[in-house]
Amino acid sequence: MKRRALLSLLFLGVAACTAGNRASDSSSAAALEAYPPEGRFLEVSGERVHYVEKGSGPPLVLIHGASGNLRDWTYRAVDQLSRRYRVIAFDRPGMGYTPRIDSNGASIQQQAALLSAASRQLGAERPIVLGHSYGGAVALAWGVEHPERASGLVLVSAASQTWDTGVPFFYRLTSGPLAGIANPAISALAGEDRVLDAIAGVFAPQPVPPGYAEHIGAQLSLRPASLRENALQRASLKSEIARMLPRYGQLDLPVEILHGDADTTVGLQIHSVPTSRQIPGANLVVLPGIGHAAQHAAAPQMYAAIDRVAARAGLR
Repeated sequence: MKRRALLSLLFLGVAACTAGNRASDSSSAAALEAYPPEGRFLEVSGERVHYVEKGSGPPLVLIHGASGNLRDWTYRAVDQLSRRYRVIAFDRPGMGYTPRIDSNGASIQQQAALLSAASRQLGAERPIVLGHSYGGAVALAWGVEHPERASGLVLVSAASQTWDTGVPFFYRLTSGPLAGIANPAISALAGEDRVLDAIAGVFAPQPVPPGYAEHIGAQLSLRPASLRENALQRASLKSEIARMLPRYGQLDLPVEILHGDADTTVGLQIHSVPTSRQIPGANLVVLPGIGHAAQHAAAPQMYAAIDRVAARAGLR
């Protein structure tokens, strides 16, 4: 009986996986059709990188956060900033239209190396590097590992310190041995309401700006391969930051840090407050009442921080 029950469960699991794969293939194809690449592609040491470039002036690189893509920046920021800067927004590896570069998940150091090399290939030798959330950790890795390739850093709601809690169950599931079953099912079954709820949670306590949910292309992040890559990156982030922390004191470039005091995703006191003390000359701007999506909810303050870095770096 036990053997028969196990065989039945195995059969049901395989059937569910097959059905999930078919449904997720359909939803992935629909996502690619609904949200085609907005920019161009660059080959860097054999790796393909998707980017959007606009404007003229001092070069400025924008790096998006976890579960996202460069559309987070093309919603408004690229157009606004391109009036004064040469803006380059990248899809990070495994997200959007930049393919994965490591089967075990690209580290923040690997991502910084790839994107800084891509920036140099585009002729932006020493850009200002701005990162939001997880992208802020990549920006920090860029500054720590390749200081000669950056004029300054702007860290917005950035993950920059270690924390006490472990990896959330969702990321353990979508990166673990059951990912082959779980990820296609999540991809196929994630309804619009759940996607909208997740976006609202990132913006809280501010409302989601009009048209953002339609623009961001969350379905791109729900593709099974992107779910797994995002989870692998998130699972290893704390240990990667731990290795980078001792080198913050060596940073010798302008650094502006913005963080909302209502951010429940990346805590101000856990991350940006100690980081601002560890980086020589770093300027911390606390945003009262602002949640995690400070790049949108406090866009004028972000633009001002970029201008301060440009002035401090002698680019203005």
